[in-house]
This record gives sequence, structure tokens and C-alpha cells, in this order.
Amino acid sequence: MDFSATQWVQKILDAESRQAMPITTSVGMELIDKPLGQIFTDGQVQSECIVALARKYPSVAALTQMDLSVEAEAFGAPVKFSDTEAPTVSAPVVADMPGVEALAVPRVGAGRTWEYIRAARLVAGQIGDRPTLGGIIGPFSLACRLMDMGELMAATRRDPDLVHALLEKCTEFLVSYARAFKEAGVEGVVIAEPAAGLISPAFCQTFSSDYVKQMVDAAQDESFVCILHNCGNTLGQIASMLFTGARGLHFGNAVDMNQIMPQLPKEVLGFGNVDPLKVMKLGEAFDVKSRTLELLEQMTKYKNFVLSTGCEVPPGATIANLDAFYKTLDIYNMTQAIRTKWLFGE
Repeated sequence: MDFSATQWVQKILDAESRQAMPITTSVGMELIDKPLGQIFTDGQVQSECIVALARKYPSVAALTQMDLSVEAEAFGAPVKFSDTEAPTVSAPVVADMPGVEALAVPRVGAGRTWEYIRAARLVAGQIGDRPTLGGIIGPFSLACRLMDMGELMAATRRDPDLVHALLEKCTEFLVSYARAFKEAGVEGVVIAEPAAGLISPAFCQTFSSDYVKQMVDAAQDESFVCILHNCGNTLGQIASMLFTGARGLHFGNAVDMNQIMPQLPKEVLGFGNVDPLKVMKLGEAFDVKSRTLELLEQMTKYKNFVLSTGCEVPPGATIANLDAFYKTLDIYNMTQAIRTKWLFGE
């Protein structure tokens, strides 16, 4: 598609109706009637799932699967697979500076990264009415999977040189991975950096945003957009997140969007933040409708707000709940249009 990142952002800002982009891919496996595990291992199946979702729902972008194990696996980390849950890293691969120095930066295509690039390429070739965004982990979150998280968190204070050495290797790979998504024909990436929500605002800048900015600077341009996701307690991290230059920031349900949106410039999109687990997976349709409508009504005055889930909706969520999410959005938009017509006439 003839795509401009700036035009896409501006189209959302100018829209009379509220737009949505829930972070959910695996729920689409229900639409194509294939086993959940295939979405994490087979790029063809993942693309079929994404296309099926795009044909059913009017998300402002199609999204590849957000899998926070795939990049660590490329570095050699062991991964545990399940028939009902997303894959998880089962053990660290480095513990000290010698281990980090010996750690080889993989080429894009190692492990399952080839399947994810394949999925992105297939989707980009089939969806022309909206951008396709690839899912990619952030540098600090990747480091927390390559090294024991507790040890890494302690090292941010005791041995920051160790952390920076690991982050440099993570970022080198992730820059290449982001560029590979771009070469595959997609129009952007969602950078998932949840571990950064566990550290202080100052440390978020030093150990996350400085490195995320390298990814953004290397990939984002008029044809390619970066959206930064952090589902932690980001209330004090907005300035650091904005520093990255990402054109959109995506927030988890750990924060109140009423406190987040006033901190965002009007030209930066703010995405959030229906609870993906308690509401979208474990809730009933009424819970989805109730929370979605509540959030929409709270965000009415923010033109740069995009309705979303607080994070990737876990495997096991139902199409019925995703239907409820979008039906609530439709009803809200229709109601707002009626209100506007009543107030201002034809």
C-alpha cells in the first residue's frame, strides 16, 4: 500500500469516530480452526490468523504475533512451548561479563525469527487497507530474558557496565530485526518493553529509552512507524518514553489513562488499556462492554487516544469477547455521532 506513517497518524487524529487497535493475534486461531501452537512456529499459519482477524475487525493496523521469547531464542535461550500458552524462556544464557563478551549476536533468521518475518511478508502482501505492524521486543526486556531478571536488575546498580554491554548486543540485533520487518514490506513495529516498567524513571532512560531510540532512529521514517509499548507503572516514565521519538506510546492496565493522556503531545498517539487478562480473557461479554465503554467515555476529549488492550491478549481469550469489544466501540461511535448531530444540527 502507498503508506505514510505521518499520514496514518494524522488520519487517526482527524477521525470523527474513535479508532481501535487491540493487541491480539492468537484469538484469531479460533477463526481459522488450527491449533494454537502453530501461530508461534509456522509463519504461514500466523499470517492466515492475522488476515482472518483483519477481515473481521476494523483495527487501524494488522499486527503480527507479539512473542517475547523469539528474539531470546535466536540468541540461544531455551524456550518452553505449550499447547495452551505462549512460549516462555526457561533459562538464562549469560550470568557475568565473560558470558556477555562471549555472547554472539545472531543473524536475523536464527531460530523462529525467520517464521515471524515470513508471516509479516505474507500479511503485508494480502492486506492493503491498513498498515501491518510487526511485533518486536525491546532491548531491556530482551536482556532480562538472556540474563536472570533479578541478577540483571541488581546489576543496574552494582555493575552497570555489564548491563550496558549486554544491551549493546541486544540492540544491535534488534535494529537488524526491525529493518528486516521493514524489508519484508510491513509499515511499522510495536516495540514491547514491559520490563522497563519495573525500574525507576531515571533507569528507564539509561537502560531502556536510550537504546530504544537507537531502534527508532534506525527504522522509523515517513514510511515506517514505531510504537513503544510498556505495560508497567509508566506514570513517571512518559518523558523518557517520548524521548525515543516513537510516534505512538502504548500503555498497560497498570496505569490510569486519565493520568497518562494529559502528558502526551497532541501529535503522539496514546494506546490503551483494557485489561487483557481479567477482562478480555477471564471476563464475560458484559465485563468487556462495561470496561470498554467506561474507558471510551473517560477519553472522549483526547483526539490522540486509540482504544486498545493493555497488553497482548493471552491465548484462550474468545472471539465472543473480542466481538463485545468492537460492538461497544461501534455503539459508542454511533452515540457520539447522534450527540453531535443533535447539538450542532446538519
